[in-house]
Amino acid sequence: MDFTPSSRAEEVRTKIRGVIREHFTENERRKVAETGTHHSWAFHKGLAAAGMLGAAWPVEEGGQGFDVHEMDALYEEAMLAGAPMAAFSTTMLVAETIRRTGSKGLRERVLPGVLAGETLIALGYTEPGVGSDVASVQTRAERREDGTWVINGEKAFTTSAEVATYVFVLARTNPEAARHRGLSLFLVPTSAPGFSLSPVPTLGGERSNMTVFDDVVVGDDALVGEVDGGWQTMLVALDFERGGEFAAEIRRLLDFVVDWAREHPSEVTPHMLRRLGRAAADTEIARLLGVRTTGLRALGKPSNLEGSMAKLYGTEAFRRHSSSLLDALGPSGAARGGALQRAIEHEYRHAFVTTIYGGTSEVLRGVLAERRLGLPRAGKVS
Repeated sequence: MDFTPSSRAEEVRTKIRGVIREHFTENERRKVAETGTHHSWAFHKGLAAAGMLGAAWPVEEGGQGFDVHEMDALYEEAMLAGAPMAAFSTTMLVAETIRRTGSKGLRERVLPGVLAGETLIALGYTEPGVGSDVASVQTRAERREDGTWVINGEKAFTTSAEVATYVFVLARTNPEAARHRGLSLFLVPTSAPGFSLSPVPTLGGERSNMTVFDDVVVGDDALVGEVDGGWQTMLVALDFERGGEFAAEIRRLLDFVVDWAREHPSEVTPHMLRRLGRAAADTEIARLLGVRTTGLRALGKPSNLEGSMAKLYGTEAFRRHSSSLLDALGPSGAARGGALQRAIEHEYRHAFVTTIYGGTSEVLRGVLAERRLGLPRAGKVS
């Protein structure tokens, strides 16, 4: 029950703050805001130089042997600073999966570029009309006699694909198998003939993409994990999705509103203070849910459900309080006049997007209802 961070975790915080100050400059921040691409090459290269890419990997594999608490410190500091971590997160999620389940050739071809900050990987799970129900994917991968694969299909919300080297594509390789079987995962180069993308702007200002795979040919060496074993391989990847970092998002919003209140003391009412108090309480609850998830990971125990709880609670609280606190600012909240007002208004728009990526709130509620509470699947009630 002692949640005091270790001295090394505090050292990580100090180090990542230095990387942010040096490499995520106001000019970089402005480029991210203007383009909508939630990635800064300067910041990413700074992370690579500081050894923050693959930091949780063993030292002999190019990492620093960070434990899960130290990785949490890295993510929290980046989120608090508003640094772009979307491409970082998806790249490290897939790289960790390749490190554990990929062939020797695939590991040697991809992982050095990841550690050097030169290779980015986007996720190709979601499809139009499928959403978070990834077991229903329609993208097909057919094996030819020469051992190569031909991939055809369309993916939705392939965030960071415009800067990515690869897309981690979930495709159906056995249409006769059950929904969760007959799926395989491929690492598809974005330079491959037949791959194309088109931008999708989001409410939060971040750019996502629709991606099309039109007779895209990849070799057998693009396969990650076993043929028809994509669901099991994807579960490995899910173990590295995070859940507690959204507490930092609420705290960032809270800090903005507190700064605004200090600049406008005459407009601070008891009603606003009550809203600030509720947001502060939910920030701590979201943080503790994340601590629980991290604690289980540190013990080597399954944490998917706890991570889902942390993600669901944190993003819903973020959405709820972004609306409440923007409303508490009155007309000036919608005016977007000063820097703080613009920041708060952006957090309001961004909050809604967080309830979608990484598993929508509706899907996560269903997962928790079935797997933790033992309730029947929707539509199965007799």
